[in-house]
Amino acid sequence: MSDSKEHILSVSLNLFLQKNFKEVTMKEIVEKTGLSKGAFYHYFSSKEQVFEEVIKHYYSDFIITNFEKFSQKSLAEFYTDCLNEKKKRLSTSKLKDDNENAVFTSNHYFLMFDAMKMLPDFKELRVQQQKKELKAWTKIVETAKKSGEIRSKMGVEQIVKLFIYSAKGLGLNCIMEDKYDDSAKKIRELWDELYKELRK
Repeated sequence: MSDSKEHILSVSLNLFLQKNFKEVTMKEIVEKTGLSKGAFYHYFSSKEQVFEEVIKHYYSDFIITNFEKFSQKSLAEFYTDCLNEKKKRLSTSKLKDDNENAVFTSNHYFLMFDAMKMLPDFKELRVQQQKKELKAWTKIVETAKKSGEIRSKMGVEQIVKLFIYSAKGLGLNCIMEDKYDDSAKKIRELWDELYKELRK
């Protein structure tokens, strides 16, 4: 990617985060980049095109996970791999603050909601990712039950939902408090306690 295109995406992301998609104008984006209209329009012809590229460039890493690479030996190893991946993603994220620290705030979350409303492909990608997540967790919980790793009489589906939805809820809470970097630690603590209960 050229430096000019990267610059346009960075400036556009900041504008979309400060306001929202509807409030940002194409004129404003062009002015904030400091590029001539000709140079800008060489890369993008509409605000919608800029927005779609911003979403693809900055957010794909946050929603796509290859669950197959996580350990299948035990539920404990599987969820540890999930959390390690979450930490890795945050540390290597393209979303940085002025001090080059990785950041994910409530504004990022709202921007992703805008993307799901406006970009059918992005929404479908998210839906497909959720299905893969559910399938991967179901497989490892079934394995953990068969091996005796977990002895709870609770059903597989309920256990899977407890892991997935507790993480999403806690993650959202951390985002709303602008403490997203704390989320992996808090989720780990919660999952460890849940795992202990499931082993009884």
